[in-house]
Amino acid sequence: MIADAGSFLNFEQLAEGLGLSSYGLSVLKIIGVDIVLAGDNAVVIALACRTLPPRQRVVGIILGAAAAVIMRIGFTLAVGSLLGVPILAMAGGLVLFWIAVKLLLAEEASEDSARSGETLWDAVKTIAIADAVMSLDNVLAIAGAAKGDWSLIVMGLLISIPLVVGGSTLIMAILSRFPMLVWGGAALLGWIAGELIVGEKVLQPYVTTITDKLGINFHTFELWCATVGASFVIAVGLLVMRARSGPHRGGPD
Repeated sequence: MIADAGSFLNFEQLAEGLGLSSYGLSVLKIIGVDIVLAGDNAVVIALACRTLPPRQRVVGIILGAAAAVIMRIGFTLAVGSLLGVPILAMAGGLVLFWIAVKLLLAEEASEDSARSGETLWDAVKTIAIADAVMSLDNVLAIAGAAKGDWSLIVMGLLISIPLVVGGSTLIMAILSRFPMLVWGGAALLGWIAGELIVGEKVLQPYVTTITDKLGINFHTFELWCATVGASFVIAVGLLVMRARSGPHRGGPD
């Protein structure tokens, strides 16, 4: 996740060059935040819908995007109280690990998806759970860019809809053409899960102790944990697929 997409994209310098007002700068930041963060939701939707029959994929993308937007609206309304809930980020990260492995292993069963119960509603349910985990950071980024202006927050939510739908469609087309990239999508979810867990407030005293002993800053340690999270998903996926396939097969085709 990118917590400060505005600084990342250097919007202040761009706005100054274009002569934009502070309101225009906020709009520019929100568009940038949406572009950067909508990719997470799009990857989840594409991974969950890729095993559906072709006629159901469009419906799955639309329902998945709707779930993402609904989750963002819900978190926007409740963000103040949710920030004080302990263990929330850690629990979300663990759930996201499970979803990443589940979506990765769905590739193996795609030919028998109808018999294995992989239905439209199964896909939408998976998308909704993943969106619930990831939407909090998205809302915080949009709220930060909007500086509490509700008209800008609503604008950010509206802009996110076509980005998520369009991004999901594009990513699913790419995954259909290059199935190996499914592993990259699952690794991305593992990366996000690692970031969520290391950012858990309850763990910060322990994280501070570790970073002090290692002589590194939090950002570097966060990158390490994200890398471990991505590697963990790939390793679990390989082990489970090897166990299912027997001694003669293992790993992605």
